[in-house]
Amino acid sequence: MKKKPEDKIEIVQGDITKLEVDAIVNAANTTLLGGGGVDGAIHRAAGPELLAECRTLGGCQPGEAKITRGYRLPARFVIHTVGPVWRGGKRGEPETLANCYRNSLQVAVENGIRTIAFPAISCGAYGYPIEEAAQIAVNTTREFLATTDQIEKVIFVLWDEDVYKTYRRIL
Repeated sequence: MKKKPEDKIEIVQGDITKLEVDAIVNAANTTLLGGGGVDGAIHRAAGPELLAECRTLGGCQPGEAKITRGYRLPARFVIHTVGPVWRGGKRGEPETLANCYRNSLQVAVENGIRTIAFPAISCGAYGYPIEEAAQIAVNTTREFLATTDQIEKVIFVLWDEDVYKTYRRIL
């Protein structure tokens, strides 16, 4: 029996760098050279080889996704995506955020990735309102999973208690 998209989505509170999945998604900046929040944590956990590979990618535009190896992480791959900076929601932020999830999932399918974990993209320093961001994340992921059987599980890994509760409520 075919699994429904929502049966493939899991929401957990914790540290994305500890997850044993095929790929974790990094909420990166356009340089891909590390930063604060989840980006910095992923770079620290993966080791200097991740930064060295990222230097070869030529950066990444908001909404796009690029893949690297996971190096010292339990995950085999890191998919880097750049979320939008929140500027009130009238400058394409919702579309850009949806593209982060859509393009990351597409890169996963293209690379034979079956299990993938996402952080709350753009919800930290980029200031995206949690409620709206969670809605976009869950809806875009559901829509994508309805079109493919290649991804078995999508896990939203949320560090913050309030963000975790918001995602749970929306799912």
